[in-house]
Amino acid sequence: MASSNANFKAGDDWRKSKELEEARKAGLAPAERDEDGNEINPHIPQYMASAPWYLNNNHPSLKHQRNWNAKEAGTKQWYERGAKVFQADKYRKGACPNCGSMTHKIKDCLERPRNKGAKWTGVDIAADDKIETLDLDFEGKRDRWNGYDSKEYSKVMDRYEKVENIKTELQKEKQLEKKFRQQQKGVKQTDDARDDDDDDDDEEDDEKMNEVDAKDFGSVAKRVRTAGGGASGTVRNLRIREDTAKYLLNLDITSAHYDPKTRSMREDPTPHMPASEKFFAGDNFVRHSGDTLDFYKLNTHAWEAYEKGQDIHLQAAPSQAQYLAASFKVKKTQLKDKTKTSIIDKYGDASNPDSKDVDQSLLLGQTESYVEYDRAGRVIKGDAPLMAKTKYPEDEFLNNHTAVWGSWWSNGVWGFACCRSHVKNSYCTGAAGIAAVEESGNLMSANIAQKEANKEEEDAKKSRLGIEPRKVQWGTEVPENLNLDKEKLAEAIKKEEERQANGEEVNERKRGYNVTYTSDVTEEEMEAYRLKKKRGEDPTTELGSGTSGYDLV
Repeated sequence: MASSNANFKAGDDWRKSKELEEARKAGLAPAERDEDGNEINPHIPQYMASAPWYLNNNHPSLKHQRNWNAKEAGTKQWYERGAKVFQADKYRKGACPNCGSMTHKIKDCLERPRNKGAKWTGVDIAADDKIETLDLDFEGKRDRWNGYDSKEYSKVMDRYEKVENIKTELQKEKQLEKKFRQQQKGVKQTDDARDDDDDDDDEEDDEKMNEVDAKDFGSVAKRVRTAGGGASGTVRNLRIREDTAKYLLNLDITSAHYDPKTRSMREDPTPHMPASEKFFAGDNFVRHSGDTLDFYKLNTHAWEAYEKGQDIHLQAAPSQAQYLAASFKVKKTQLKDKTKTSIIDKYGDASNPDSKDVDQSLLLGQTESYVEYDRAGRVIKGDAPLMAKTKYPEDEFLNNHTAVWGSWWSNGVWGFACCRSHVKNSYCTGAAGIAAVEESGNLMSANIAQKEANKEEEDAKKSRLGIEPRKVQWGTEVPENLNLDKEKLAEAIKKEEERQANGEEVNERKRGYNVTYTSDVTEEEMEAYRLKKKRGEDPTTELGSGTSGYDLV
């Protein structure tokens, strides 16, 4: 590091400075002072006490160790509420047109909108508010009590003190009235006076209870766990001391087990005693009596309803579960009564000896209905038994149809038998529709026959004129009666294999000048191309892949 010439010292001066430094550390010489007159600790190392050369500091100082960029501490002050700075006599340009203040615009004005603003009247000009800009530090911005005036709380205290004084005065007045009534003798009490005495008795009882609460009524302090941990206050021990402990009801070792940790005895300690004489029948007796059984039934109903698709949960919505269970119970009872009533109305009540509605024919299970069947199981005579219907709608006739959809089938298409229409949403046309369908079918058959006859006539004409039939070309369907020369086909297949192996493609631009070839394709060459054509979508054509086509069988 570079150093300045001013800090350079000769040998004697350097020796004297070291001796002076040792004397200051030992306390024999006074400490060095900075430019402000503050003492500098002699034990501070030299590399901390010496200032850098670029500061040009020729006297001892420790200012270079301070934070130069330190920001001033933020103020703890707050805005002065309601402070005014200037009161104008006339309206100024740029002020609020409503009140005449220069510190806000008309949209921020808090005064009542005037019929004619200060801009037009020039009177009752509002004073300018004091606008402050506070530079708060980190803590000042987050101090929730910054700007709070503790004097405001004195108003709250005064208010409560006045309320307490009024209550005390009213209490004294009631006591004086009570003493005045007690001093009166020979005066009959009216009904209102009796009511007042009753109120006084209630107040005396409340005072007595307050005194008892103050004495804590022999409470026993216990630590009770809470959800957040810790303990609550005191809990009264409400057990009557004259009651016999449950573990003393039966001293037999083989009697009901008593758990001292939970203070529970689930079984009955005195099963030999009659129920009218014992006052404790075990903790399980409480579990199977009272509202416990109702809660168990309610919980079971909620489970069963949830399994059948109902959105019900006893713990999440107990009121809803209880309402649904009650409504289910009512509907179940009504359904039982309705079923019972319908059975009695149909067959009569045999349990009632006075009832005459019982059908005597049902006693032996005989009826007068007679049905005859043939060998195929068809009904010849009598009424046929009714067929059980499915849950789907049946025998519904749509759009004036007299037959259901699917009652007619022709050429792989379903339709209506009444009009032979194959459109499900069509309107029924009846016999006219059937005639139209037959006529259209006959017309189509005639057209097809005429087309075939015209084709045969055209082929015969071409044969008479010596015109060869059109060859099978690319993109056309191969006729079934196609005759191919086997030798030409084998030669064409061989050429096609050579072409595919060499990768030769016909390109007019690369053809030689003297090279000529014909572009006509024979039927044998077309068949060879079809046989040797590569089909990328066929997985069995690639060698070494798949299972040679066995997985497609």
